[in-house]
Amino acid sequence: MRVTFPFKSPLPGTSFHWLLWSDALTLLSMMVGAVALPWWIAQSGGAHDLAVYGVLAAAMGFVALPLLSPFVDRHSKRSLMVVGLLGFGISGAAMAAFASWSHYRLDVVVAIAAIAVLANALVQPATNSIVTELVPPAGLSQALGLQQSAQAAGRLVGPAIAGAVLAAVGTAWTLWLGALLLFAAALLATRLPRPDTTVAPPPRRAWATEFRVGLRVNWAIPIERGWVLCNFVAALVMMPCVTMLVPLKVQSLGLSAAWLGWCEAALSLGLLVGSLGPATWWTRAQGRFATRVTSAALIGVGCAIAGWTSDRHVLVAMFALMGFASAATNLVGKTHRMLARPLAFRARMSAAAIMTTQVSQTLGPAIAGLALVHWSLRAVYLGFGLASIASALGFFLIPGFRAFMALDHEQVDGFYARTYPQVFETA
Repeated sequence: MRVTFPFKSPLPGTSFHWLLWSDALTLLSMMVGAVALPWWIAQSGGAHDLAVYGVLAAAMGFVALPLLSPFVDRHSKRSLMVVGLLGFGISGAAMAAFASWSHYRLDVVVAIAAIAVLANALVQPATNSIVTELVPPAGLSQALGLQQSAQAAGRLVGPAIAGAVLAAVGTAWTLWLGALLLFAAALLATRLPRPDTTVAPPPRRAWATEFRVGLRVNWAIPIERGWVLCNFVAALVMMPCVTMLVPLKVQSLGLSAAWLGWCEAALSLGLLVGSLGPATWWTRAQGRFATRVTSAALIGVGCAIAGWTSDRHVLVAMFALMGFASAATNLVGKTHRMLARPLAFRARMSAAAIMTTQVSQTLGPAIAGLALVHWSLRAVYLGFGLASIASALGFFLIPGFRAFMALDHEQVDGFYARTYPQVFETA
């Protein structure tokens, strides 16, 4: 029996829906792990171990992304997705087996997580760039919306399942569930077509050279440079609010693990609802630039109120608000950014941008951990939320960003190569 995804495909008669199913299961399994693993660490090692784990995981990602992302520009993205998802599944199974022994050790947890970080360094750039090979520019915006909706569906279901399983049977069985879902996602990824492309792969060079190419190209383009810096600051102050501080907040209110699942599920629900249409309507009403700024500020508002409140229902509602605003920030400009990049550089430019986010994700938990030594959880949470609101103002400082966002998809296709040809010739 043919499995169909409950959205209209921008590529009728193709296997694009397998990408949607694979993405949905991947995010579902990752959210299961995102609930179970931090809860286990927070219970067994406390805030210190949770902060150390967050810093080390982000630091490993900082190294792994530039190390492995050049492969995405040279090899089959489908094959790399399958290999990466299998690595994810192996890491998840190893973590579940370790948890089954009922013996907690942070060094072992970090070592197993390193496998997942390496796998993510293959999966994330491949997933971000494979859509441009499967879908023509005219259908790219719709395809990205469908992909985000599929990912949001996984994000929504994952925490709810994780919270229920975690409360019922404990950490080990929850982690086993996540591993099985990753293996299923890898199986679905094998059904993706092998897209034809006329773009020749870049010449083979040392990984350090490829890493510098991605960074140099991003830095040489003023719009891309400003975008990367704004996202760096935003991730620095926002990520602790939706990761390491959440289980601590839930525990400080005397709530069970199920409420951690509800917070994560609310975040995903907001993301899913926003992806299904409201974010698009919001953009049409006030334009891409205004939507990008106001949605980024709204995320900060949600973080600040979540940190200040003592009401569990308000806490969950703020995560739904953050998810909705995140849908707008993810969709607005993402198509422009992908189309503006030359095809032969998309994976490396994407990986370089993701790498800067990994740096901020390394620094964010470290700063939050140090702040918790001196101030209360409530004050730290609120402070990070207010800083997130302020970070949205950075988009006003990017030269040419407002005009770039006003272009239509046909005008922006190949924009960087036309506007800055010398940058890519040098690279």
